[in-house]
Amino acid sequence: MTSDPPARRRPGGPRIVPTNSSDDAAFDDILSVLGRQLGDVAQAEDPRGRRKLKGVTFEYENDARAVHHMAGNAGYSLASNWFTQLLAQLAVANSITKSQLCVFLFVAGGQVPGTGIAQYTQQEITDGLNRLAAQKRDAKQITRSTVNRAIKALCGYKWIEQVGNGKVRLNPTLWFQGNSTAQHEVLAQIATEHDNDPTAFPHNIGPEEPHQEEFDFGEDDGYGRQELTG
Repeated sequence: MTSDPPARRRPGGPRIVPTNSSDDAAFDDILSVLGRQLGDVAQAEDPRGRRKLKGVTFEYENDARAVHHMAGNAGYSLASNWFTQLLAQLAVANSITKSQLCVFLFVAGGQVPGTGIAQYTQQEITDGLNRLAAQKRDAKQITRSTVNRAIKALCGYKWIEQVGNGKVRLNPTLWFQGNSTAQHEVLAQIATEHDNDPTAFPHNIGPEEPHQEEFDFGEDDGYGRQELTG
């Protein structure tokens, strides 16, 4: 997991800090230095001509674009640590079907940055999940009907919701690609769409409200009925 990148950053490079802000001559010299750095010599109005720059320090900041190095070119997402561990626990306990886990992870990795939405039809999800299996002879592949059932179950858990044909929204409190400002904007938009209902998506999920509910997962991938906790 990565830390939440700030919504705004100052551009990288040197930042000039005069030690005496009231010294107009120092400011004239600073402008000259900046002009030379940009390849454009500034024309100083001071009749004393060019002087050595004194009383100025330079501070450097790291390039804000070089914070993470992630495999692939699809960027990265921010996930709830609690939810990430819950996924692993559910898988070990056979408390989630393989199809549901695979559909959720595939959709989560396909978000449009800053929106919480993955633009996939059910057929595109099916084809995407089968991409490697299709290259192997006699490999078992997931069907579109299984994907459909998995999506309905995930919506019931409030992990995702369908927001139109070919669009799936991830619960932004569980998994989100974007910074905190974008996440808050998405949460506000969702609240408006659901008439600020505190029981609607994406609320009432997380460790602060312990409960245990029994779900019928069906038998589409051999797991039968299990229990989902959390």
